[in-house]
Amino acid sequence: MNTAVRTKEKFDFSYRTTARKVCREALRQAGFPADAEVELTVTGPEEIHELNRTYRGIDRETDVLSFPNLSYESAGDFAFLQEAGADWMDPDTGCVFLGAIVINAARVREQAASYGHSELREYAFLVAHSMLHLFGYDHETPEEAAAMEEGQERILRALGIGREKVAHEP
Repeated sequence: MNTAVRTKEKFDFSYRTTARKVCREALRQAGFPADAEVELTVTGPEEIHELNRTYRGIDRETDVLSFPNLSYESAGDFAFLQEAGADWMDPDTGCVFLGAIVINAARVREQAASYGHSELREYAFLVAHSMLHLFGYDHETPEEAAAMEEGQERILRALGIGREKVAHEP
């Protein structure tokens, strides 16, 4: 995992370690057939707003962006990787580059407070959400959204990251 932190936001957990655990669990549960590489950037509201405007044509800040490197005929179906073999692998690392995840650290803090759970849980949720996007999942229809919600929760449950309520100062 390549990680860039471009924010002054600090949490009581490691951005890199937490993301690595979530990514590994997502890969394990998906049965991903190769070693994988993911690029992670943790940034602030201004940068993610600009990325959202530039790459999605949406002129507002968001919590997370996912930039998949692979195209899937069917979400979570990695058969094409096995058929193509080394064509998808980086010859320098031997890994398949899945894509990039960009997380807005300020939104992690805001959304955790809003939902009443820990910042760790919110951050891990956003990484899990993005990993599913990197596997070809989306949430445009109610069925797709339900599949993503189930996958996200399954990943977090396996890591023991729950929705326990956190008391916040008024």
